[in-house]
Amino acid sequence: MKYLHTMIRVSDPQATIRFFELLGLKEVRRMENEKARYTLIFLAAPGDEQAQVELTHNWDEQGYDGGRNFGHLAYRVENIYDTCQRLMDAGYTINRPPRDGHMAFVRTPDNISIELLQDGYLEPAEPWASMPNTGTW
Repeated sequence: MKYLHTMIRVSDPQATIRFFELLGLKEVRRMENEKARYTLIFLAAPGDEQAQVELTHNWDEQGYDGGRNFGHLAYRVENIYDTCQRLMDAGYTINRPPRDGHMAFVRTPDNISIELLQDGYLEPAEPWASMPNTGTW
């Protein structure tokens, strides 16, 4: 058995692609099905192209509420503080800041929870160490 991908449904593909690009993922392929009216966009981290996220955009969908009860995607990041800062600078809210130098949560434009994990632990640092949670993660 081999892991292939995780699929999430998205209402705004470009907004979701921009979000994942901030995490470091890149588009690796795209399929459009005009007859069935959907687009599949596959993203992966450079060097780890076999572990993919499939973004499914149903052209006639009006949006998804609460991520359709999806749990979360998890990514190991090189530096959790830098990654969270890059996301915050782009206007995203860090729902669970990396106070422990190890774990954080943020949400995509479609409200899908993304867990960010540092390999090991960085020393607690401000502003992260004293930043409160800002909602559900």
